Amino acid sequence: MRFSILQSRLCMFIFLVSIHYPLLADNLVQHSLRQDPIQPLANQALVLDLVSKQDTALAVGERGHIFVFDEQWQQVLTPTKALLTKAFLFSPSLGWVVGHDATILQTKDGGATWLQQMQSARIEKPFLDVLFFDSLHGVAVGAYGLFYRTQNGGRSWESEYHQELLFEEDIQYLEELKNEDMTLYLSERSTLLPHFNRIITLSNGLLLMVGELGLVATSTDLGVHWTKHDLHYEGSFFNAIETGNTVYVMGLRGHVFKSVDLSHWQTVDLPLAATINGVMSLGGDKGLRLVGNAGVIIDVKANGESQLMQQRQGENVIAITQLANGETWIAGSKGLTRLNENR
Repeated sequence: MRFSILQSRLCMFIFLVSIHYPLLADNLVQHSLRQDPIQPLANQALVLDLVSKQDTALAVGERGHIFVFDEQWQQVLTPTKALLTKAFLFSPSLGWVVGHDATILQTKDGGATWLQQMQSARIEKPFLDVLFFDSLHGVAVGAYGLFYRTQNGGRSWESEYHQELLFEEDIQYLEELKNEDMTLYLSERSTLLPHFNRIITLSNGLLLMVGELGLVATSTDLGVHWTKHDLHYEGSFFNAIETGNTVYVMGLRGHVFKSVDLSHWQTVDLPLAATINGVMSLGGDKGLRLVGNAGVIIDVKANGESQLMQQRQGENVIAITQLANGETWIAGSKGLTRLNENR
């Protein structure tokens, strides 16, 4: 089992890097700004996420690039060169961005300026998602079980270790190591948890988190404790969404599952077996739009029927969102692109 787990971890998302060191967390908040010149072609480089809330839209990507939308995408100055992986808007003005080197940035003016709340090259693990429950309380999650919580709007972040999300044999393995070799125990402990790729709030108040090794877990107490759900699938999930009364999880090689009760899951068949990275609700009972590797853009109806809408050659599409002006934009290996429905 341990060998098969290690094999499966070779299937990582395109922006994860190899990490070989134990978690050496510190809570030092660094505020110094390192503002590089605006790059005129940055919006054509790797962009890993884009989000919108009312009139505010943000996109993030490589080398610390952040873009805000004002009739067009405009790059803004940031205090980091770290690869940024995910953005979250709590309100049109208040938001957070996370990325490699355990980077967390905050904006209070809709993305115009950014404050670095956390960054540590010693941690050597990327954050892959961030979620706030209100303006003060939130969590950031990432590779190999990276999980940090704030209760003061991000002025300080505290690490948590969620052993309940380990496999039972790994829990036993760690217990044995703890009594035999503390140094090896700490090293193994820092790499055995799966990658936490996405965390969302459901309409019933539960948190849903998905990740590597088939991880689907829910929490009733804002992520303090987690319960795993067995979908009988060991591949990685990269995204999740709730629309209507149905929850969808999706990821590696086109595997998509849906459930109305989080206990019984059905497979959603797609026309292509491409890894699904991003998802957007089409509103009402119109279903979902999925985007993924090999440039696939797939619509899934509420009844489970799916249709390939576009396939953009030579690019991986990682995120999708609709702006307040009605435009739909995608992000990925070729930067930011307005989606042409008639292509």
